[in-house]
This record gives sequence, C-alpha cells and structure tokens, in this order.
Amino acid sequence: MIDTHCHIHDRQFDADRDTVVERAREAGVSAMLTIGEDLADSARAIAVATQYGIAAAAGIHPHEARNAPAELAGPLRALLEDPRVVAVGETGLDYYYDHSPRDAQARVLRAQLAVAREAALPVVFHQRDAFDDFTAVLRDEWTSGMRGVVHCFTGSAAQALTYAGEFGLLLGIGGVVTFPNAEPLREAVRAVGLGNVVLETDCPYLAPAPMRGQRNEPAFVTHTAARVAALLRVPPAEVGARTDDNARRLFGPRLDR
Repeated sequence: MIDTHCHIHDRQFDADRDTVVERAREAGVSAMLTIGEDLADSARAIAVATQYGIAAAAGIHPHEARNAPAELAGPLRALLEDPRVVAVGETGLDYYYDHSPRDAQARVLRAQLAVAREAALPVVFHQRDAFDDFTAVLRDEWTSGMRGVVHCFTGSAAQALTYAGEFGLLLGIGGVVTFPNAEPLREAVRAVGLGNVVLETDCPYLAPAPMRGQRNEPAFVTHTAARVAALLRVPPAEVGARTDDNARRLFGPRLDR
C-alpha cells in the first residue's frame, strides 16, 4: 500500500522517525511520498527521502506563497533535478486560512504549473475553499498530458467529478473519510470510484478513526483503506491494489524504491 502524501520529514518525527518508518513497513506500506511546503522544506524532504529510500515532492504550499521568491522557477527546477523528486507540490489555493494574499497564491500556483509542464512532472495540489478560482486557474494552465492529484480531497461529488472528468485529476483520500461528519466526502468517493483515487495520510495531521487525537503516521493509511473498502463494498486488498496502481501511473516508477 502506498501513502501518496505524508510529511515524514516534519520535525514532529525527528525523535522517532526510524521507528515510524519501520511501523509503516510492518503495516504493509510499500512506498511513501513526503511533500515539501516551501523551498527549504522541500530540500529537507529530499534529504529525508534519500535517507529512508522513499520519494519526495518539491513545491510551495499556498500558505507559504507570501514568502516565495519573485523568480522561483530557477530554485524549484534545481530541486526537481534530484532523482528522489517525483512531483511538483504541494501547491494550490487556500482561502480558508488565507495565510498568504490570494494574488500571491495564484501567482505562485501558476509559476509552479509552468515548471511542472516544462519538467513533465505531476502536480500535488492543495485546495481549500477556493474551488471556483482554482478551477479557473486550471482552465488557463492545464494542458493535455499533465497529471496531478488533489490531495486531502474533502469536496462534494460534483467537485470530484469535475476534477476527474474535466482535468483527469486523481483525488487523495485520507483520514477524513473515516470521520462521522464526512458523508459528503464518502458520496464523492462513491461517485468517482476506485479508478480515480489514491490513499494518503497527510501525516502528522488528520489521523483517521480509530486513531483520532494521536499524531498521524503512514502506518495509519490501513485504516483509511479499510473504510474505503467498506464504503465501496470491495475487499481491502482490492482497494490497496487499485489505488497503488493509480499512484504508480501518476508518479511513475521512481515512486517505488
């Protein structure tokens, strides 16, 4: 099983990262993708990915857009040269927190999409409370052959079908699908089916039931897989196999080390 979105390089894991990675392997997690949130954090993600034999993504989160360099293509391209890097991101729009001005978020998103097009790499997206503006940017910037995933998807069935149908995007399904109040998300998963989703933890955040209140970690992706299996009435092994296939098509052979 593949955890397509984690932050295993986060400082919260500094004291016991070896043990966390070991638990993930014991739980059947065969690959992990640790995601950068700004240029310095992306470099840290790459270093940890190299140490543990996993994959990394490099990019600038919308929260960090306010601090992005005016010319970010060069520094980002340099990070993408590392063989551990399999994607650009996470990037997108976040209007829930608005930690960065919205115009800065859009500028940084468009710049990263341009780099991803040039590098022929998939994109890991973060979108919260910005669906209309986010899809407007994609309609401007998204071209044939581009690949991506909307991580931590929590939107409606209609939004899920737009992402999958109009843009060919996958949906990253994490611990939120196990929450009691997440029926709209479960309806969205039913609407798009296994062919359009991948599994993730977004650790150390958003631990699934029954691990709520704990620091999330890659091993907990099995709880999300079990909930998706029950939701779609298929065996958990099928969920793991299908979502792993989706992840490998999205991120390519370098995802597996």
